[in-house]
Amino acid sequence: MCEVYVRTFTISTSRRFEALKITHLVEQAVTESGIKDGLVIIHAPHATAAIVLNEYEPRIASDYLEWVKRYIPPGGGWRHDEIDDNAHAHIASAIIGSTRAIPLKDGRLLRGTWQEVILLEFDGPRSRRRIVVEVIGRK
Repeated sequence: MCEVYVRTFTISTSRRFEALKITHLVEQAVTESGIKDGLVIIHAPHATAAIVLNEYEPRIASDYLEWVKRYIPPGGGWRHDEIDDNAHAHIASAIIGSTRAIPLKDGRLLRGTWQEVILLEFDGPRSRRRIVVEVIGRK
């Protein structure tokens, strides 16, 4: 029988561009769910943030954000900036994506040695960024 468990976390960001490791939140939801084998979906229901699954160390975390600033620059003449000056954040979120899925086996996320779940903030600071973790599978 397939079980479904959903947990929503709220976190704050402190800078306009920021990379936050959130693997511990995902693992907490997996533990709470009691589900051992299945799939974990991580979703940021925001139009100006993204979720990535990759290495997290300070230099590469900075590189993710610098890439966005270089190739999708704030103030880059985007038409949406006429409304609220955050077109770069919408474009980056759309390209990178706000959802990731990770297989779950024996109660553990099947991720590489260096892989972490990371929230990329492109339009902060924000006091309330929601992270939805859905665990689907068998106990």
